[in-house]
Amino acid sequence: MNYSLEGRAAIITGASQGLGLAISRAYVAAGASVVLCAREGTLLEKARGEVSRLARPGQLVLAEVADVSHPADVFRLVGKALDAFPRLHVLVNNAGVYGPKGMIEEADWEEWVQAIQINLMGSVLMCRALLPHFKVHKYGKIIQLSGGGATNPLPRISAYAASKAAVVRFAETLAEEVREDRIDVNSIAPGALNTRLLDEVLAAGPEKVGQDFFDRSLKQKEKGGASLEKGAELALFLGSSASDGVTGKLLSALWDPWEDLPLHLPALRKTDVYTLRRIVPEDRGLKF
Repeated sequence: MNYSLEGRAAIITGASQGLGLAISRAYVAAGASVVLCAREGTLLEKARGEVSRLARPGQLVLAEVADVSHPADVFRLVGKALDAFPRLHVLVNNAGVYGPKGMIEEADWEEWVQAIQINLMGSVLMCRALLPHFKVHKYGKIIQLSGGGATNPLPRISAYAASKAAVVRFAETLAEEVREDRIDVNSIAPGALNTRLLDEVLAAGPEKVGQDFFDRSLKQKEKGGASLEKGAELALFLGSSASDGVTGKLLSALWDPWEDLPLHLPALRKTDVYTLRRIVPEDRGLKF
């Protein structure tokens, strides 16, 4: 389906490669102006040039080097975005890292903490910086990037797993805080992607990530993985007016019928479907 972002402006973090770059392309193709952010300047400028070629007259594609785990970088990034655009409509918190691989007692502690700072605290900092603007205008879209670590244990990649679970629960919580301000907050599970994160797992080897996870990752590499474009399509839907009122949900780009959710808004508001929850024995047909 085609979702228009005409007249909208977005900040997209982690936009220099992988899913962030795919989302950036989709947003500009749909009519949005964007501010792209990443930590590495050369890759970011290359991405800006690529995305700019999709822009039509009146659209802007800007880039700002920033580390979302640094408060000063975040507020500089948001300040420059607000200087460029009178209205910002969408924040895509895509920046993320796997962090150290290996048993928790052997993992480099500074790298473990850094993964939490980038994946979790970076997205929270971005929200804190933009929420006052969204609240003034009584409208906004916040899109968090989740991953397999949010819903399943990931032995030997514990910083990533812990941070992504926290990202989703933060999104669910923030969605309730800002519901009356017409700010929608959702998380995306894009599927198993063939990006630099997968390459990191393969480079680490089975002794670091475990034989089973390594074998699954190798198979994913050979088969091609999930489509980046499918995750970008869901991000496009969640950034558009078509998704107004869909909030507090963790949505799978591959498996959930997210295109139809606007037809079920009253039911969605009353249910805990597409959220993190505790499984009790009765859910599995057990009695104890």
